Amino acid sequence: MSSDAISIAIDCMGGDFGPSVTVPAALAFLRAHDAAQVVLVGQSDLLAPLLARHPDLAQRARVLHADEVVAMDESPTLALKNRKKSSMRLALNLVKEGAAQASVSAGNTGALMAMSRFVLKMLPEIDRPALCPVMPTMNGHVYMLDLGANVDCTAEHLLQFGIMGAMLAAALDHKAAPSVGLLNIGSEDIKGNEVVKQAGELLKNSGLNFIGNIEGDGIYKGEADVVVCDGFVGNVALKVSEGLAQMLAQSLKQEFSRNLLTRLAALAALPVLKHFKTRFDHRRYNGASLLGLRGVSIKSHGSADAFAFEQAIVRAYEAANNHVVERISACLANLRQRQGITPATGGENA
Repeated sequence: MSSDAISIAIDCMGGDFGPSVTVPAALAFLRAHDAAQVVLVGQSDLLAPLLARHPDLAQRARVLHADEVVAMDESPTLALKNRKKSSMRLALNLVKEGAAQASVSAGNTGALMAMSRFVLKMLPEIDRPALCPVMPTMNGHVYMLDLGANVDCTAEHLLQFGIMGAMLAAALDHKAAPSVGLLNIGSEDIKGNEVVKQAGELLKNSGLNFIGNIEGDGIYKGEADVVVCDGFVGNVALKVSEGLAQMLAQSLKQEFSRNLLTRLAALAALPVLKHFKTRFDHRRYNGASLLGLRGVSIKSHGSADAFAFEQAIVRAYEAANNHVVERISACLANLRQRQGITPATGGENA
């Protein structure tokens, strides 16, 4: 393997489908990214035969055996304590050691959060990691954080989320100054609870391209490149959005199948429907970044198919290739220097 290539460590045992999805996704990723490498972490008796079918990729892929697997319903605390030889833990260890530049897992979200924080550690300026997916909008996409990692947040946490989200958007979308909006119940500064109001003041003075408060409908209108909120609000917004999308898709299907005339109308509208489905295909947006860590850790949806899991690997590759961690650290250091902000101790960074 080339020493300067970006290597992605993949927890092949995580998720609902394990190697039957993760390995084909990893191989498809390699075929689309000539300079990349992967480490397939998991039970070698399952992974090696799948890799052996593709000898042309043998120079850019290797298997690392793992004795254990973190169950999808396992307690994060117990997984952290008892699963030190699991595929999830070993994949993160590779990032910590510098043998890989990013890790991807579709496994237990709580366990991945706990292990990522314990193994990779937090950046010294960050109190808590944040879960940041990319979501479709009318005119592109938006990065929204936090979507479930932190239920109770301070204004300083929301400031940190804004900085991390802005640096992620700047790196992946190549924007010099991505716009940042604070999710609120109104656009006026006087709206919201005290934490949100205080966060708004901090974001105004952060040096970011802060555009102020945005309401829930502004998320999908694309009013900001980055939307900041606490994990409680963010997760509720995400689940409501997913439910609404499923309801609309099912309702549309029912209406088009109502009678012969509507079936003919569906046939005529098929090209538009296919384009609509492709544009808003949730699989294209799979892969949420765990921001605030000293390494890149990406969480894939547990039910992801091979196409969706490949997108999560791509996100990991782009985050590593565009130095997202270093950008976040540099931005926070500049903010401290300019405004005299004391860095967070984190309690675990020593």
